[in-house]
Amino acid sequence: MNIYKLSFGTICIINPHLVEVIVNDEVIIDEVEVDEFHDFLLSNLDSPFSILVNKKNHYSYTFEAQKIIGNLEQVKSIAFVSKIKEGLLAFKTLSTINGKDQNAVKFFDSRADALSWIEQQ
Repeated sequence: MNIYKLSFGTICIINPHLVEVIVNDEVIIDEVEVDEFHDFLLSNLDSPFSILVNKKNHYSYTFEAQKIIGNLEQVKSIAFVSKIKEGLLAFKTLSTINGKDQNAVKFFDSRADALSWIEQQ
């Protein structure tokens, strides 16, 4: 597994089609960070790919970032993992705003369950 530090957090490449993203605590993700994230994905993964968002920390998105964060056509599926109640609310907000196919996005409270679901996609 390769681990990369970006300006907003850590990305672990689990395999050529899957990354895990852990955003740093107290970060506010804006369009610049979304562009950095998208550029990283397109440069380092094989398409199509999946994303595991591991919400271990508290962070937020600007409205502009919320609209574009999940809009890469190369993204096959997104699993969102959080053990805190606020994580579910953030997930619902993001999935509603950016209009991603609801069958391709799912919320989990277990990382193992999220990885299992992604592998089945």
